[in-house]
Amino acid sequence: MDYPGNLFVVAAPSGAGKSSLVKALLELDSHVRPSVSHTTRAPRGQEKHGREYYFASEPEFDAMVKADAFVEWAHVHQHRYGTSKKAIEARMAQGADVVLEIDYQGALQIKKIYANAISVFILPPSWDELRARLERRGEDSPEVIDLRLRNAAVEVAQVQQFDFVIINELFERALFDLKAIVHAQRLKFAAQLRARHETFKCLHII
Repeated sequence: MDYPGNLFVVAAPSGAGKSSLVKALLELDSHVRPSVSHTTRAPRGQEKHGREYYFASEPEFDAMVKADAFVEWAHVHQHRYGTSKKAIEARMAQGADVVLEIDYQGALQIKKIYANAISVFILPPSWDELRARLERRGEDSPEVIDLRLRNAAVEVAQVQQFDFVIINELFERALFDLKAIVHAQRLKFAAQLRARHETFKCLHII
């Protein structure tokens, strides 16, 4: 992956605060752009097609899989989610940093395809707090919450495969940690070389 932009992959169990943290990061850093995933699930609350997700029917999703349009896709909570290859590569080619909110399966697939991708896992401070957050959302039945918690146990077991781990106990601190990861990645030699190639060339470093 020799694009000037960086690719950040953020995963977490449902209710850990992934979406809120990424949304806050996007509001603070205009150089970071979201990648909007495709999903077969129905919209929730105020979600809009093309903003939070591209909502696709099962046949539409099947067609995209067949056309190799996804850089990754997976089953999550009885629905399918996929990341458009064309969309993320176009943004990185323009020099923008791209952040993906995906499940751990997708994150690990991304790492295999884009070796320079930076993976971040968001953990809750405890199981009790995770359940409380899911209940406070008021979006899911008790049965769905139990399913999400069972899935979360599988998801957090993969944390050692990620580059960075943030424990979202205090939101402000977790956001600071996420911003620090993004900034540090931009200053790595390889990232600077991709983003500022002409500067390195001018200084006769390459």
